[in-house]
Amino acid sequence: MKISARLRAVKPSATFAMAAEATALRNQGRDVIDLSVGEPDFDTPEHVKAAAREAMARGLTKYTPIGGTDELKDAISTKLRRDNGLEYGRAEVMASCGGKHSLYTAFQALFDEGDEVVLPAPYWVSYPEMLVLAGAVPRIVTTTAARGFRMAPAELEAALGPRTVAVILNSPSNPTGAAYSAEELRALGRVALRRQLVVITDDIYERLTARPVAHIGTLVPELRANLVVVNSASKSYAMTGWRIGYAVAAEPWMTGLSKATLYSSNGVSTPTQWAALAAFTTSSDFLAASRAAYRERRDLLLAGLNEIGLTCTSPAGAFYAFPDVASISGDSREAANVLLDRAQVATVPGIVFGPHGEGHVRFSFSTSIETIKAGLESMRCNL
Repeated sequence: MKISARLRAVKPSATFAMAAEATALRNQGRDVIDLSVGEPDFDTPEHVKAAAREAMARGLTKYTPIGGTDELKDAISTKLRRDNGLEYGRAEVMASCGGKHSLYTAFQALFDEGDEVVLPAPYWVSYPEMLVLAGAVPRIVTTTAARGFRMAPAELEAALGPRTVAVILNSPSNPTGAAYSAEELRALGRVALRRQLVVITDDIYERLTARPVAHIGTLVPELRANLVVVNSASKSYAMTGWRIGYAVAAEPWMTGLSKATLYSSNGVSTPTQWAALAAFTTSSDFLAASRAAYRERRDLLLAGLNEIGLTCTSPAGAFYAFPDVASISGDSREAANVLLDRAQVATVPGIVFGPHGEGHVRFSFSTSIETIKAGLESMRCNL
Protein backbone atom coordinates (compact mmCIF):
# COMPACT_ATOMS: atom_id res chain seq x y z
CA MET A 1 0.00 0.00 0.00
CA LYS A 2 1.12 3.59 -0.65
CA ILE A 3 -0.13 7.05 0.18
CA SER A 4 -2.30 8.66 -2.50
CA ALA A 5 -0.71 10.88 -5.14
CA ARG A 6 -2.73 13.91 -4.05
CA LEU A 7 -1.37 13.63 -0.50
CA ARG A 8 2.16 12.98 -1.71
CA ALA A 9 1.93 16.37 -3.43
CA VAL A 10 1.13 18.13 -0.15
CA LYS A 11 3.91 19.50 2.05
CA PRO A 12 3.85 19.22 5.84
CA SER A 13 3.12 22.40 7.80
CA ALA A 14 6.34 24.34 8.41
CA THR A 15 4.80 26.30 11.26
CA PHE A 16 3.83 23.15 13.13
CA ALA A 17 7.26 21.69 12.38
CA MET A 18 9.01 24.67 13.99
CA ALA A 19 6.74 24.48 17.04
CA ALA A 20 7.46 20.76 17.34
CA GLU A 21 11.21 21.40 17.09
CA ALA A 22 11.01 24.02 19.84
CA THR A 23 9.08 21.57 22.04
CA ALA A 24 11.61 18.81 21.38
CA LEU A 25 14.51 21.10 22.35
CA ARG A 26 12.66 22.18 25.49
CA ASN A 27 12.15 18.50 26.40
CA GLN A 28 15.91 18.07 26.08
CA GLY A 29 16.43 20.74 28.69
CA ARG A 30 17.06 23.68 26.34
CA ASP A 31 15.55 26.99 27.45
CA VAL A 32 13.73 27.78 24.19
CA ILE A 33 11.86 31.09 23.86
CA ASP A 34 9.00 30.32 21.50
CA LEU A 35 7.98 33.25 19.28
CA SER A 36 6.79 31.00 16.47
CA VAL A 37 3.26 29.93 17.36
CA GLY A 38 0.26 31.87 16.08
CA GLU A 39 -2.02 31.07 18.99
CA PRO A 40 -3.37 33.48 21.62
CA ASP A 41 -1.91 32.85 25.07
CA PHE A 42 -5.12 34.13 26.69
CA ASP A 43 -7.60 31.69 28.18
CA THR A 44 -11.03 31.37 26.55
CA PRO A 45 -13.38 33.89 28.23
CA GLU A 46 -15.15 32.38 31.24
CA HIS A 47 -18.66 33.13 29.96
CA VAL A 48 -17.87 31.16 26.80
CA LYS A 49 -16.70 28.13 28.80
CA ALA A 50 -19.75 28.45 31.04
CA ALA A 51 -22.05 28.30 27.99
CA ALA A 52 -20.51 24.99 26.93
CA ARG A 53 -20.85 23.56 30.46
CA GLU A 54 -24.48 24.66 30.61
CA ALA A 55 -25.20 23.08 27.22
CA MET A 56 -23.79 19.76 28.41
CA ALA A 57 -25.74 19.99 31.68
CA ARG A 58 -28.93 20.51 29.64
CA GLY A 59 -28.18 17.44 27.54
CA LEU A 60 -27.39 19.43 24.40
CA THR A 61 -24.91 16.84 23.16
CA LYS A 62 -26.71 15.30 20.18
CA TYR A 63 -26.41 15.91 16.45
CA THR A 64 -27.40 19.32 15.15
CA PRO A 65 -28.26 20.27 11.56
CA ILE A 66 -25.19 20.07 9.31
CA GLY A 67 -24.78 23.84 9.10
CA GLY A 68 -25.22 24.42 12.82
CA THR A 69 -28.06 25.35 15.13
CA ASP A 70 -30.49 28.07 14.09
CA GLU A 71 -29.41 30.08 17.13
CA LEU A 72 -25.74 30.03 16.09
CA LYS A 73 -26.49 30.81 12.44
CA ASP A 74 -28.66 33.73 13.48
CA ALA A 75 -25.88 35.00 15.73
CA ILE A 76 -23.39 34.78 12.86
CA SER A 77 -25.81 36.67 10.60
CA THR A 78 -26.19 39.36 13.26
CA LYS A 79 -22.41 39.60 13.67
CA LEU A 80 -21.92 40.02 9.92
CA ARG A 81 -24.56 42.75 9.77
CA ARG A 82 -23.20 44.57 12.85
CA ASP A 83 -19.47 44.34 12.18
CA ASN A 84 -19.23 44.06 8.39
CA GLY A 85 -22.40 45.50 6.91
CA LEU A 86 -23.15 42.17 5.21
CA GLU A 87 -26.64 40.69 4.93
CA TYR A 88 -26.85 36.89 4.99
CA GLY A 89 -29.74 34.70 6.10
CA ARG A 90 -29.70 31.36 7.88
CA ALA A 91 -29.64 29.35 4.66
CA GLU A 92 -26.43 31.12 3.63
CA VAL A 93 -24.47 30.36 6.83
CA MET A 94 -22.45 27.20 7.53
CA ALA A 95 -20.80 26.56 10.90
CA SER A 96 -17.55 24.61 10.60
CA CYS A 97 -14.81 22.94 12.63
CA GLY A 98 -12.64 26.06 12.44
CA GLY A 99 -11.54 28.48 9.73
CA LYS A 100 -9.30 25.88 8.10
CA HIS A 101 -12.25 23.50 7.75
CA SER A 102 -14.32 26.27 6.16
CA LEU A 103 -11.58 26.95 3.63
CA TYR A 104 -11.08 23.26 2.90
CA THR A 105 -14.77 22.66 2.25
CA ALA A 106 -15.03 25.86 0.21
CA PHE A 107 -12.14 24.78 -2.01
CA GLN A 108 -13.70 21.33 -2.46
CA ALA A 109 -17.02 22.94 -3.39
CA LEU A 110 -15.68 25.63 -5.71
CA PHE A 111 -12.86 24.19 -7.78
CA ASP A 112 -12.43 21.64 -10.53
CA GLU A 113 -9.20 20.00 -11.60
CA GLY A 114 -6.87 22.57 -13.12
CA ASP A 115 -8.74 25.67 -11.97
CA GLU A 116 -6.34 28.47 -11.06
CA VAL A 117 -6.64 30.54 -7.89
CA VAL A 118 -4.73 33.79 -7.35
CA LEU A 119 -2.83 33.75 -4.07
CA PRO A 120 -0.87 36.82 -2.93
CA ALA A 121 2.47 35.92 -1.32
CA PRO A 122 3.58 35.86 1.44
CA TYR A 123 0.62 33.66 2.33
CA TRP A 124 -0.55 31.36 5.13
CA VAL A 125 1.18 28.03 4.57
CA SER A 126 -2.06 26.00 4.35
CA TYR A 127 -3.62 27.82 1.38
CA PRO A 128 -1.58 26.26 -1.44
CA GLU A 129 -1.71 22.76 0.03
CA MET A 130 -5.49 22.85 0.46
CA LEU A 131 -5.82 24.12 -3.10
CA VAL A 132 -3.72 21.20 -4.34
CA LEU A 133 -5.98 18.78 -2.44
CA ALA A 134 -8.95 20.32 -4.28
CA GLY A 135 -7.23 19.83 -7.65
CA ALA A 136 -6.69 23.58 -8.07
CA VAL A 137 -3.49 25.36 -9.07
CA PRO A 138 -2.20 28.28 -6.97
CA ARG A 139 -1.33 31.26 -9.16
CA ILE A 140 1.12 33.18 -6.97
CA VAL A 141 1.37 36.98 -6.99
CA THR A 142 4.50 38.03 -5.15
CA THR A 143 4.18 41.19 -3.10
CA THR A 144 7.02 43.21 -1.62
CA ALA A 145 7.89 44.87 1.68
CA ALA A 146 8.21 48.18 -0.19
CA ARG A 147 4.49 47.96 -1.06
CA GLY A 148 3.54 46.77 2.41
CA PHE A 149 3.04 43.19 1.20
CA ARG A 150 -0.24 44.17 -0.49
CA MET A 151 -1.28 43.10 -3.98
CA ALA A 152 -2.09 45.96 -6.37
CA PRO A 153 -5.14 45.73 -8.67
CA ALA A 154 -2.84 45.77 -11.72
CA GLU A 155 -0.94 42.79 -10.28
CA LEU A 156 -4.18 40.88 -9.82
CA GLU A 157 -5.21 41.70 -13.38
CA ALA A 158 -1.83 40.62 -14.77
CA ALA A 159 -2.01 37.27 -12.97
CA LEU A 160 -5.29 36.22 -14.57
CA GLY A 161 -5.29 33.53 -17.21
CA PRO A 162 -7.99 31.55 -19.04
CA ARG A 163 -8.25 29.00 -16.18
CA THR A 164 -8.24 31.55 -13.33
CA VAL A 165 -11.50 31.39 -11.40
CA ALA A 166 -10.86 32.86 -7.93
CA VAL A 167 -8.71 35.00 -5.66
CA ILE A 168 -7.99 34.59 -1.93
CA LEU A 169 -7.72 37.67 0.27
CA ASN A 170 -6.49 37.54 3.88
CA SER A 171 -6.54 40.97 5.51
CA PRO A 172 -4.95 41.41 8.01
CA SER A 173 -2.67 38.66 6.86
CA ASN A 174 -0.59 35.85 8.22
CA PRO A 175 2.44 36.16 8.17
CA THR A 176 2.96 39.89 7.57
CA GLY A 177 0.08 41.56 9.40
CA ALA A 178 -0.58 43.61 6.24
CA ALA A 179 -4.10 44.99 5.84
CA TYR A 180 -5.69 46.51 2.74
CA SER A 181 -7.28 49.95 2.88
CA ALA A 182 -10.89 50.45 1.83
CA GLU A 183 -9.69 52.04 -1.43
CA GLU A 184 -7.43 49.08 -2.20
CA LEU A 185 -10.16 46.55 -1.46
CA ARG A 186 -12.64 48.43 -3.63
CA ALA A 187 -10.18 48.44 -6.55
CA LEU A 188 -9.41 44.71 -6.15
CA GLY A 189 -13.12 43.97 -5.93
CA ARG A 190 -13.80 45.79 -9.16
CA VAL A 191 -11.16 43.71 -10.96
CA ALA A 192 -12.71 40.54 -9.55
CA LEU A 193 -16.19 41.68 -10.58
CA ARG A 194 -15.11 42.59 -14.10
CA ARG A 195 -13.30 39.26 -14.55
CA GLN A 196 -16.06 37.22 -12.83
CA LEU A 197 -13.77 35.82 -10.14
CA VAL A 198 -14.94 34.16 -6.96
CA VAL A 199 -13.53 36.15 -4.03
CA ILE A 200 -12.70 34.11 -0.93
CA THR A 201 -12.04 36.43 1.97
CA ASP A 202 -10.39 34.94 5.06
CA ASP A 203 -11.33 37.31 7.88
CA ILE A 204 -9.86 35.37 10.80
CA TYR A 205 -7.81 38.35 12.07
CA GLU A 206 -10.43 41.04 11.35
CA ARG A 207 -11.00 41.84 15.05
CA LEU A 208 -7.26 42.19 15.66
CA THR A 209 -6.62 45.44 13.79
CA ALA A 210 -5.47 48.87 14.88
CA ARG A 211 -8.55 50.36 13.23
CA PRO A 212 -11.62 48.81 11.55
CA VAL A 213 -11.57 48.44 7.77
CA ALA A 214 -14.65 48.10 5.59
CA HIS A 215 -15.37 44.67 4.12
CA ILE A 216 -14.86 44.06 0.41
CA GLY A 217 -18.42 42.67 0.27
CA THR A 218 -19.74 46.01 1.50
CA LEU A 219 -17.43 48.09 -0.67
CA VAL A 220 -18.36 46.16 -3.82
CA PRO A 221 -21.84 44.75 -3.08
CA GLU A 222 -22.18 43.46 -6.65
CA LEU A 223 -19.68 40.72 -5.67
CA ARG A 224 -22.23 39.05 -3.41
CA ALA A 225 -23.08 36.23 -5.80
CA ASN A 226 -19.37 35.35 -6.09
CA LEU A 227 -18.27 36.03 -2.52
CA VAL A 228 -17.33 33.43 0.10
CA VAL A 229 -16.61 34.81 3.58
CA VAL A 230 -14.67 32.66 6.04
CA ASN A 231 -14.05 33.40 9.71
CA SER A 232 -13.45 31.72 13.05
CA ALA A 233 -13.62 32.25 16.80
CA SER A 234 -10.09 30.87 17.21
CA LYS A 235 -7.98 34.01 17.23
CA SER A 236 -10.41 36.70 18.37
CA TYR A 237 -11.87 34.77 21.30
CA ALA A 238 -8.86 32.53 22.15
CA MET A 239 -10.82 29.43 21.11
CA THR A 240 -8.24 27.63 18.96
CA GLY A 241 -8.84 24.21 20.54
CA TRP A 242 -12.63 24.48 20.38
CA ARG A 243 -12.55 24.15 16.56
CA ILE A 244 -15.35 26.49 15.58
CA GLY A 245 -15.62 28.74 12.54
CA TYR A 246 -18.03 29.52 9.76
CA ALA A 247 -18.43 30.28 6.08
CA VAL A 248 -21.15 32.30 4.38
CA ALA A 249 -22.04 32.27 0.71
CA ALA A 250 -24.96 32.52 -1.67
CA GLU A 251 -26.17 29.64 -3.84
CA PRO A 252 -24.94 27.52 -5.49
CA TRP A 253 -21.83 27.70 -3.31
CA MET A 254 -23.69 26.98 -0.07
CA THR A 255 -25.09 23.72 -1.41
CA GLY A 256 -21.53 22.67 -2.25
CA LEU A 257 -20.26 23.69 1.19
CA SER A 258 -23.07 21.71 2.83
CA LYS A 259 -22.20 18.57 0.88
CA ALA A 260 -18.49 18.89 1.65
CA THR A 261 -19.27 19.36 5.35
CA LEU A 262 -21.73 16.47 5.42
CA TYR A 263 -19.14 14.04 4.10
CA SER A 264 -16.15 15.36 6.04
CA SER A 265 -17.26 16.24 9.58
CA ASN A 266 -21.06 16.04 9.76
CA GLY A 267 -20.94 19.39 11.54
CA VAL A 268 -19.50 20.95 14.68
CA SER A 269 -19.47 19.59 18.25
CA THR A 270 -22.78 20.67 19.82
CA PRO A 271 -21.42 22.13 23.11
CA THR A 272 -18.86 24.05 21.06
CA GLN A 273 -21.67 25.66 19.08
CA TRP A 274 -23.28 26.95 22.28
CA ALA A 275 -19.89 28.27 23.40
CA ALA A 276 -19.48 30.12 20.10
CA LEU A 277 -23.01 31.51 20.42
CA ALA A 278 -21.99 33.06 23.75
CA ALA A 279 -18.81 34.46 22.22
CA PHE A 280 -20.68 36.11 19.35
CA THR A 281 -23.64 37.46 21.35
CA THR A 282 -22.55 38.22 24.92
CA SER A 283 -21.08 41.62 25.65
CA SER A 284 -17.60 41.42 27.17
CA ASP A 285 -14.44 43.49 27.43
CA PHE A 286 -12.34 40.55 26.22
CA LEU A 287 -11.80 41.83 22.67
CA ALA A 288 -10.84 45.34 23.75
CA ALA A 289 -8.51 44.01 26.46
CA SER A 290 -6.79 41.52 24.15
CA ARG A 291 -6.36 44.12 21.39
CA ALA A 292 -4.74 46.50 23.89
CA ALA A 293 -2.42 43.73 25.06
CA TYR A 294 -1.42 42.88 21.48
CA ARG A 295 -0.65 46.55 20.77
CA GLU A 296 1.63 46.71 23.79
CA ARG A 297 3.37 43.49 22.80
CA ARG A 298 3.69 44.58 19.17
CA ASP A 299 5.27 47.90 20.11
CA LEU A 300 7.74 46.22 22.46
CA LEU A 301 8.75 43.60 19.88
CA LEU A 302 9.08 46.05 16.98
CA ALA A 303 11.20 48.50 18.99
CA GLY A 304 13.47 45.67 20.07
CA LEU A 305 13.81 44.12 16.60
CA ASN A 306 14.64 47.46 14.99
CA GLU A 307 17.18 48.19 17.73
CA ILE A 308 18.88 44.84 17.05
CA GLY A 309 18.99 45.62 13.33
CA LEU A 310 16.12 43.39 12.17
CA THR A 311 14.20 46.06 10.29
CA CYS A 312 10.44 45.71 10.56
CA THR A 313 7.51 47.94 9.66
CA SER A 314 4.52 47.98 11.98
CA PRO A 315 1.86 45.38 11.10
CA ALA A 316 -1.65 46.78 10.70
CA GLY A 317 -3.25 43.76 12.33
CA ALA A 318 -3.02 40.12 13.45
CA PHE A 319 -0.20 39.30 15.89
CA TYR A 320 2.82 38.77 13.64
CA ALA A 321 5.96 40.72 12.81
CA PHE A 322 7.84 39.92 9.60
CA PRO A 323 11.26 41.59 9.83
CA ASP A 324 14.07 41.63 7.30
CA VAL A 325 16.82 39.32 8.60
CA ALA A 326 19.49 40.06 5.97
CA SER A 327 21.84 41.13 8.78
CA ILE A 328 21.80 37.49 9.96
CA SER A 329 21.47 35.69 6.61
CA GLY A 330 19.78 36.17 3.25
CA ASP A 331 18.52 32.60 3.61
CA SER A 332 15.51 32.66 5.93
CA ARG A 333 15.88 29.02 6.95
CA GLU A 334 19.47 29.67 7.95
CA ALA A 335 18.45 32.84 9.78
CA ALA A 336 15.75 30.95 11.72
CA ASN A 337 18.29 28.28 12.64
CA VAL A 338 20.78 30.92 13.83
CA LEU A 339 18.09 32.51 16.00
CA LEU A 340 17.25 29.12 17.48
CA ASP A 341 20.83 27.84 17.94
CA ARG A 342 22.44 31.03 19.23
CA ALA A 343 19.62 32.89 20.93
CA GLN A 344 17.26 29.98 21.71
CA VAL A 345 14.47 31.95 19.98
CA ALA A 346 12.05 29.94 17.83
CA THR A 347 10.64 31.72 14.76
CA VAL A 348 9.36 30.60 11.34
CA PRO A 349 11.48 31.08 8.17
CA GLY A 350 9.85 33.42 5.69
CA ILE A 351 10.42 31.20 2.65
CA VAL A 352 7.69 28.80 3.80
CA PHE A 353 5.15 31.60 3.21
CA GLY A 354 6.03 31.91 -0.47
CA PRO A 355 8.75 33.36 -2.72
CA HIS A 356 8.90 36.90 -1.35
CA GLY A 357 9.01 35.63 2.21
CA GLU A 358 12.69 34.90 1.66
CA GLY A 359 14.94 37.21 3.63
CA HIS A 360 12.37 37.46 6.44
CA VAL A 361 11.26 35.42 9.44
CA ARG A 362 7.94 35.48 11.23
CA PHE A 363 7.79 36.39 14.90
CA SER A 364 4.52 35.95 16.80
CA PHE A 365 3.67 38.33 19.61
CA SER A 366 0.69 36.27 20.79
CA THR A 367 2.65 35.54 23.94
CA SER A 368 3.48 37.29 27.19
CA ILE A 369 5.45 40.51 27.63
CA GLU A 370 7.93 38.52 29.73
CA THR A 371 8.54 36.03 26.90
CA ILE A 372 9.03 38.82 24.36
CA LYS A 373 11.46 40.63 26.65
CA ALA A 374 13.39 37.40 27.22
CA GLY A 375 13.59 36.77 23.48
CA LEU A 376 14.81 40.29 22.72
CA GLU A 377 17.42 40.16 25.48
CA SER A 378 18.71 36.80 24.27
CA MET A 379 18.99 38.10 20.70
CA ARG A 380 20.83 41.25 21.87
CA CYS A 381 23.35 39.14 23.76
CA ASN A 382 23.85 36.27 21.29
CA LEU A 383 23.54 37.59 17.74
